[in-house]
Amino acid sequence: MRTPICCRGQTSQVGDACREVIDQLLEVNALYRLRAAQGMLGLRKKYGDTRLEAACRKAVAVGDPSYRTVKGILVAGTETDAEDATQSGPSRTGRRPSRPRRSGASAAS
Repeated sequence: MRTPICCRGQTSQVGDACREVIDQLLEVNALYRLRAAQGMLGLRKKYGDTRLEAACRKAVAVGDPSYRTVKGILVAGTETDAEDATQSGPSRTGRRPSRPRRSGASAAS
């Protein structure tokens, strides 16, 4: 059986972001949120430590470090999109954003 102490100990194998998510989950009402912490660590089997760490990092960055958010990030495969979305510059297509067109009345004058 995984206790809160055991869950916190396993996060050292995953990474700092996972440790932060588990610590926030177990900070208040640890026994009530223990199941979510256990489930989060269970995601290691399916997705691996690297992807779980990246998903936890992204969940912390958006301000919602919960099991549901981390799992959703992993299922969608968007754990590495955080760096792409924060970069400025041209869009992914390489084209510049289009300008709004002028209305017919102002263009005629």
